[in-house]
Amino acid sequence: MKKNHQSKPDKNRIRLNRYLAMAGIGSRRKCDDYIVKGRVKVNEQLTTRLGTRIDPEKDVVYFDGKRVELQKEFIYILLNKPLRTVSTAQDEKNRRTVLDILGTSKRLFPVGRLDYNSTGALLITNDGKLTYYLIHPRFRVKKIYRVLINKIMRPIDLHHFQHGIWLDGRKTHPCRVRELRRIDNRSYFEIELQEGRNRQIRRMFEVLGYHVEQLHRKRFANLSVDDLKPGEWRELSDAEVEE
Repeated sequence: MKKNHQSKPDKNRIRLNRYLAMAGIGSRRKCDDYIVKGRVKVNEQLTTRLGTRIDPEKDVVYFDGKRVELQKEFIYILLNKPLRTVSTAQDEKNRRTVLDILGTSKRLFPVGRLDYNSTGALLITNDGKLTYYLIHPRFRVKKIYRVLINKIMRPIDLHHFQHGIWLDGRKTHPCRVRELRRIDNRSYFEIELQEGRNRQIRRMFEVLGYHVEQLHRKRFANLSVDDLKPGEWRELSDAEVEE
């Protein structure tokens, strides 16, 4: 039975502003403005409350009286994100964005952002359902990173990574950590995560008293950028999308 969109959020629900943004209506901030102004309905009911969540599989969303649906012709691009690039379509500080690298005006959005000074695998697409699957915590999608920190890690701190670290009042999921080598009294690691909180790796190291000097996402789900130089990109094959 279809749940009312104002009932208690469950694990399948996402914010309404995010759904609208994924459908190409506008940025999340702009979509919040549309919601407040009464231009959005969910299941034929006017919705003006910010923070409303919907189930993309069940709820029907309207904008200015027209049904909002996610794209049906999809684009999938894998980028090896270079340094000093933001993982957004636009930037208020006029910094280079990942869409600037692609040179496209199409409505695309990055999946699982990398911060300005991080590099590596970044999927860029207009497929909202795939995006939902890849970034929702319940699906535990694997990401592999290479990380250089400013000193040698203590064995006890390696234990903390493997058993969870407290961030924002919640413990992180255990992650696999492997020291690959040491470079001038600094540890170089491979880390496997199955969640993706904001700046999670940098913050976990900061909590333990370390500074991340380099952060590179080597693999995102089944996608590797080993064959791409920084700033290079390619479209995914049908087999990669299906996998």
